Amino acid sequence: MGPETGTDTPPYAAVVLAGGTAARLDGMDKAGVEYAGRTLLEHALAAVRDATETVVVGEHVPTSRPVTFTREDPPYGGPAAGLLAGRDALAVAPQRLVVLAVDMPRVSPGTVARLLAAATGHDGAFLADRGGSRQLAGVVDVPALDQARPDDSHGLPLHRLLAPLDLAVVAPDGDEATDVDTWADLRDLREPRGD
Repeated sequence: MGPETGTDTPPYAAVVLAGGTAARLDGMDKAGVEYAGRTLLEHALAAVRDATETVVVGEHVPTSRPVTFTREDPPYGGPAAGLLAGRDALAVAPQRLVVLAVDMPRVSPGTVARLLAAATGHDGAFLADRGGSRQLAGVVDVPALDQARPDDSHGLPLHRLLAPLDLAVVAPDGDEATDVDTWADLRDLREPRGD
């Protein structure tokens, strides 16, 4: 039973994407940026705390719980290459794989539970922002992902990798789809919300 959700959550593994260049954050390692007393990486790890196994695609840093670190080869290949590198680093291939960008600190275990529930009967499910655009928080069926895998994923846009999959879209609950791309985004997260 998921501690925060109160519902049974199917087993899943997780890949946290933390290997980008963070150009709009002056090249700062996003995983180490602090928000609400924890790093963005620790927020992401808390969101996938019920995963049977967690792989972080990015530089090795200390974490509060055991995870596997890996990198796409060559590095900085983008989210599709990162997702596939994370999938390849799993010790056991699960049926469902949660993928989460490190810069989405408002995603919670409850968000993950909703994504897993929405993925039932589909090849996966992804969180959308309020405008309906798919965000980098979702669930994919591993056999379907493996079947869609191209020979070369370096630089491949994630939407192209996932195009053959039947993905449900999950509307955000509040501001859980918010990501941190700039220092202004981080400042806005720290300010009290007016909604």
